[in-house]
Amino acid sequence: MNQLPQTAAINTKRPPPGLAIELAAKFATYPDTATAALLKVRGWIFELAATDPAIGKITETLKWDEPAWLPPSRSGTTIRADWKSKAPDQIAIYVNCQTDLIDRVRSHFEGILQCEGNRAVVLPLDRPLPEGPVKTLLGWALTYHRDKRKR
Repeated sequence: MNQLPQTAAINTKRPPPGLAIELAAKFATYPDTATAALLKVRGWIFELAATDPAIGKITETLKWDEPAWLPPSRSGTTIRADWKSKAPDQIAIYVNCQTDLIDRVRSHFEGILQCEGNRAVVLPLDRPLPEGPVKTLLGWALTYHRDKRKR
């Protein structure tokens, strides 16, 4: 069973318990605001997985040198999230471009979430993350294959 990671007190100098070593090293290269936002996204991923046992155990790693969370292949699709120095005022959440996830985000959250192409949602760091819409996107990704079979 998935355990909810500790993210309440974020200390960017010391990674939260359970954070994969390669992610801790990557997060250490980010500014504090980006690290805090990415750890919040990470926490929501584990929270969602813990509330839906059908999602299964989340694997946390780096993919393309970006933090990534992989649900078991039969339940969902990979979620990546990252901060880039060329866009220092934002983070982005990436999903597989061959899914309809970004189209769904556009149709449900226009004006709330900013989409980039067919693979990313961009989140500004100068305001609180929109928890409901972001969690909805994460939930859709974590259950993408399972839900696709139901359609």
